[in-house]
Amino acid sequence: MDVKDIIESTKYLSAKERALIARCMISSLETRQDNGVDQAWAELAQKRFAELISGKTKPVSWQEINENSGDSLPIHPTLG
Repeated sequence: MDVKDIIESTKYLSAKERALIARCMISSLETRQDNGVDQAWAELAQKRFAELISGKTKPVSWQEINENSGDSLPIHPTLG
């Protein structure tokens, strides 16, 4: 079976099935991971944690952020 046959066979699938295949195909392209990104996040987390421990910064709850921001911060529908 070649690519042309695969594409042709999808014509017989429902829209939901084709969407699932499309999502799987797209996610299979996103396997490349930049190790530098993980390292940068780890360093930032360590820096922020050290700032909290030293008292240089103080923690702020999400509720406090939300109350002080008014309507300026959009709430994602799945979190709201």
